[in-house]
Amino acid sequence: MKIVVLGSGVIGVASAYFLARAGHEVVVLDRQEGPALETSFANAGEVSPGYSAPWAAPGIPLKALKWLFMRHRPLVIWPKPDPAMWLWGLRMLRNCTAERYAHNKGLMLPIAHYSRDILQELRRDTNIAYDQRMQGTLQLFRLQKQMDGIGADTAVLAQTGIPFEVLDIEGCLKVEPGLKHVREKFVGGLRLPQDETGDCFKFTQSLRHLAEQAGASFLYQVTINGLIRDGDRIAAVDTNGGRVTADAYVVAMGSYSPQLLRPLGLKLPIYPVKGYSLTLPVTTEDGAPQSTVMDETHKVAITRLGDRIRVGGTAELAGFNLDLREGRRSTLTHVVSDLFPKGGDAARAAFWCGLRPMTPDGPPIIGGTRYSNLYLNTGHGTLGWTMACGSGRIMADLLSGRRPEIDISGLGLERYHGL
Repeated sequence: MKIVVLGSGVIGVASAYFLARAGHEVVVLDRQEGPALETSFANAGEVSPGYSAPWAAPGIPLKALKWLFMRHRPLVIWPKPDPAMWLWGLRMLRNCTAERYAHNKGLMLPIAHYSRDILQELRRDTNIAYDQRMQGTLQLFRLQKQMDGIGADTAVLAQTGIPFEVLDIEGCLKVEPGLKHVREKFVGGLRLPQDETGDCFKFTQSLRHLAEQAGASFLYQVTINGLIRDGDRIAAVDTNGGRVTADAYVVAMGSYSPQLLRPLGLKLPIYPVKGYSLTLPVTTEDGAPQSTVMDETHKVAITRLGDRIRVGGTAELAGFNLDLREGRRSTLTHVVSDLFPKGGDAARAAFWCGLRPMTPDGPPIIGGTRYSNLYLNTGHGTLGWTMACGSGRIMADLLSGRRPEIDISGLGLERYHGL
């Protein structure tokens, strides 16, 4: 079967790889010059099944109000007359209940853990390299009240069988000795030893080559104007180079997926939430992070990627604006300099931003549509890197007529009917 994949971020390339391995003729279309040049380019680098949870959670509305008044705040909202933004926000607020949070997290954890298992299988089979480390994630608490409030989180981790460690200061220093220079600035941490790290851009570049070896084709600098329908099927993709036809189509365009599908009557409640990152060179080994340290106060992740440090975080609601705002750079610089003052050279950091495709409830949108040959693999938010391999394998199973290895009921677009 010929399948066209729209988008070559980590989700699109993973879909193409597993579809090609399943024996399909695969063509990937993307407007950029190569893979992973937008949201997948410089994300925080975490493969974190243990932290796969919705942003919509009990207490978040009150926290969000407090964050808006912080100097180095994790959330920034630029009010604008955008109905999509306000509707998305209202839907998110409706999911900030204990019941909805538990339900949505229950949808996210299985695919996140499945995806990590598929990533490990891929590493064994192909020896793919991407500055990966398998040394866990340390959530660092600066305040005792943060440490005292982890009971609900650890209960969920224990209930779902996810290994974790509650660490005091000395325990944190054993796994992240670079923090020894600032031991007075934190009171403890929560470590998830099974989480991983790696450069999503390097991974996607390498996976693209593996997909090509399996028979997939990649066409770049292709502008996708829209989808042409014929009854209850998609007949072609309209591009700047003409029409591209296939037997089936997979939309993996992240934040831009709703714009493509709206003319077809498909309403995807995905909104772009801008995130920022810094990438700086390691200057001293004993002062740098060993894996990922998540600063709970500022919601900023500091990740070791080979001889570099990646600092990622902040959430900015500003539509499709891609301006690099110095205020966000200041926050990232503050966090990495505050926790790892001897680890890297922030003056030589590369500054970047990307648009996370966020759903209001948290889980991605994976599955079919009312059009019999149109499939969705989008809306992964901050967890595209974490969920990529599992999402790609699931897409290959669906289009090959196989039952996915995990239950994906509840991940489809149909869950938003009635909202």
